[in-house]
Amino acid sequence: MKFRPCIDIHNGKVKQIVGGSLNDFGDQAKENFISEKDAAFYARCYQRDGLKGGHVILLNPKTSPYYEETKRQALLALSQAKGTLQVGGGITEENAEEFLNAGASHVIVTSYVFQDGRINYENLEKIVKVVGKELLVLDLSCRKKEGAYYIVTDRWQKFTEEVLSEQLLDTLKSYCDEFLVHAADVEGKSKGIETEVAGLLGAWGKAPVTYAGGVGSYDDLEQLRLLGRDRVDVTVGSALDLFGGPLPYRKILELCEK
Repeated sequence: MKFRPCIDIHNGKVKQIVGGSLNDFGDQAKENFISEKDAAFYARCYQRDGLKGGHVILLNPKTSPYYEETKRQALLALSQAKGTLQVGGGITEENAEEFLNAGASHVIVTSYVFQDGRINYENLEKIVKVVGKELLVLDLSCRKKEGAYYIVTDRWQKFTEEVLSEQLLDTLKSYCDEFLVHAADVEGKSKGIETEVAGLLGAWGKAPVTYAGGVGSYDDLEQLRLLGRDRVDVTVGSALDLFGGPLPYRKILELCEK
């Protein structure tokens, strides 16, 4: 299990938020932490420690008055750690190359591929043609409804009709290099992982996958290791001391390396 660092950017600031609280109206979110450091600071930190495969997420839509500053921060981060960080948030076939040229190792896509509640294969094939399968990460972030975990889009605000399952992972793995899965209902709460999601990802295990959401203790980390069968990577956000939380960054690195 590898540690995958994160840099979440909202309203032009590096933040940790409660994922399910994001609202495009007024660019609102419940905030756990707002950093005084810029995104480049965190990128340099991760690069010094040799970390790869972390993600930079733009949490404002392109229509937001904050989008350009959020994008500027993302590009700053990518410039400081070229080839080591992935980037997501509003990625389409039209802007993917800009972020790759700026230093992203991969682009992360959700809403462009999941449209009108379903997988839009035309868009999926377009972006694969532009960036190549090997540079594409599909974000299968999900929320629970009626006993199942449905893929959600538009900064976790809209439910699709697609359910996270081994069948869905099998269907999509030929289009991408890896998957990122935010368990959005627990994202930013630091009160435990979504065990069903972790178990499903661990049981599948046919391509690299990173789980994010709810890690708040060393026990949570160990539970994810066990449920993920040591083949699901992890992101720790709000609980990390880098973002005002109780878990020491260095200790988390040490535990994941073991």
